[in-house]
Amino acid sequence: MSPFEATRAAFAFARMRGELVRYVTNYTGNPDAAEDVVQEVYLRLHEKPPADLSRLRSWLYAVATNVARDDVRTARRRADILRREVNQVPLPTPAPDPAVAVERADLRGRLRVAMEVLTARERTALLMREEGFRHREIAEAVGTTTKTIGTLMARALEKVHRQLNKEEA
Repeated sequence: MSPFEATRAAFAFARMRGELVRYVTNYTGNPDAAEDVVQEVYLRLHEKPPADLSRLRSWLYAVATNVARDDVRTARRRADILRREVNQVPLPTPAPDPAVAVERADLRGRLRVAMEVLTARERTALLMREEGFRHREIAEAVGTTTKTIGTLMARALEKVHRQLNKEEA
C-alpha cells in the first residue's frame, strides 16, 4: 500500500470509527470491549490492509465482526471456567520461613558445586532423569545405550554424594 493509500485508509477509518464503535457495542453489549475491538481493527488495517480500498467499509465491518466474535467467545470460555472451578482456585503459597529459605539456598549452592565434579554426560543424565525422561531418551541424548544409563547415573550419584559429604566435613 502506498503512503497515499495508507493516508486515505486512515482518514476513511477515522470517519467510520464512531459507527464501528456503535456497531461493536451493539454486537458485544460492552462499550469498553467495543473500543478495544475497534482499536484492534485499526491495527489490522495498518498491518494488512484490504487489497481494494473501494471495499474498505465492508472490510472494516468484517474484521470488526470477527474480532468481536472472538472476544465474546473468549469471555464466555473464561466465565465458564471460572464458574466451574470457583472452588478449585488455588490459594497463594505462603512465603517460606526465612530460616528454611536460607537453608534451601545453601543446599542448592552446595548441590551446584557438587554437580560440577560430574562429566557432561553424567550431569545431563542426572538432570534429564530429574525431569522425568526415560532411560531410552537419556541414552539418545548422551549418545550411549540404555544398558549403560543405569551405571552412568549410579556413578554420578555416588560422585555427588561424596562431594556433598566432603563439603560437610
